[in-house]
Amino acid sequence: MVRKTAKAADLDGGMSAADFGRVFDRFTASVSRFDCGRFCSPLNNGEPVCCSTDNAIPIVEKTEFELLRGRTDLWHLYKPTDAVSRQIVKELHQSCTAIECKGARFCERDNRTMACRAFPFYPYFTREGALVGLATYWGFEDRCWLISNMRVVERDFVREFIAAYEYIFARDPAELKAMKSQSAYHRRTFSRRNEAIALIGRDGGFFKVLPRSGRIVPLAKDKLPRYGAYKTAAAYRRAVKEAGGDATKAPRLPGLGG
Repeated sequence: MVRKTAKAADLDGGMSAADFGRVFDRFTASVSRFDCGRFCSPLNNGEPVCCSTDNAIPIVEKTEFELLRGRTDLWHLYKPTDAVSRQIVKELHQSCTAIECKGARFCERDNRTMACRAFPFYPYFTREGALVGLATYWGFEDRCWLISNMRVVERDFVREFIAAYEYIFARDPAELKAMKSQSAYHRRTFSRRNEAIALIGRDGGFFKVLPRSGRIVPLAKDKLPRYGAYKTAAAYRRAVKEAGGDATKAPRLPGLGG
């Protein structure tokens, strides 16, 4: 869903369409019992943040798109609409392509991309190369309700997420390298912000990566970060109003009361 790091030309291997089919069959768990799109859509012209290419352009392996085209007519090639999106498409590795679906109203859960299934999370690696849990694509922290509510993520989702990515990493060393680079970039960015990175542990619990040192320590559930409109009920109502919506009809956010 977020622009993928270009693959190094000297790395062999990769996922076949059949491999992606196996991942899809095994990674079916819902991220939460809540319909998170209901909470972010009032701030995004009525569409869930992750279901609009105005916010996130799905980037997939061409073999993944091959699988999807054989299963559904939900997806089509993405056509850039501005200079930023044209640059994203231009810089894609030759094994990848940008695609777009018909929209949230037409979603087919069995035919979601890997990016859709995992959003807003990516597999976090330590400096030593250990896959320890799930971190978020923080560029969406002001819009994605889940990033401010990691406590609602289901254990089955975490288990299937880790298993899916370990299957992919075993077959695609370039994807493994890309996610290690993503983790390092996350550490550098949050060290500059002097902010800890919140993680969902692969075996349960919550943790934080301390800025600069990269040390991982436990994080209490009630200390998980909240961002922007999702900090308080009042902040959410203000944001809905600023987005042109009716604040009196805004959904109540779980855990924040009225």
